[in-house]
Amino acid sequence: MGVGYSVDLVVCVALGVDMFDCVYPSRTARFGTALVREGTLQLTKNQFAKDTRPIDKDCYCSTCKNYTRAYLHIVAAKESTGAQLITIHNIAYQMRLMRDIRKSIIDQTFPQFVQQFMLQHYPTKKYPNWVVDALKDANITLL
Repeated sequence: MGVGYSVDLVVCVALGVDMFDCVYPSRTARFGTALVREGTLQLTKNQFAKDTRPIDKDCYCSTCKNYTRAYLHIVAAKESTGAQLITIHNIAYQMRLMRDIRKSIIDQTFPQFVQQFMLQHYPTKKYPNWVVDALKDANITLL
């Protein structure tokens, strides 16, 4: 319980954990942070002020379908609407992540899923030692 970071979810599943409960998706949304495959987007940063894209082009949540990063930049961390909209996306992101993990387990491609997921999070391959060690215990070697 209390595991909410995407990397932690993937590593914990590799180690056999099958139940999660955490406030991370909503707590981080209150500060304007959106979860994406590459990590996070801090929507309060000025770089998003004129960005007309959704948080994630591949996400089908109501926030991504109806709101731009620019709008979320305006309301993020300032109005409760911002936190609510980003929470909707963050929960949808985590649900999609867990659905993808479950599918990879069923398809017997979980080690490859983990390798690709970690490459998205750490494109320079500078993986934290704890991730490498934990995945080694799960017989998964990172690329």
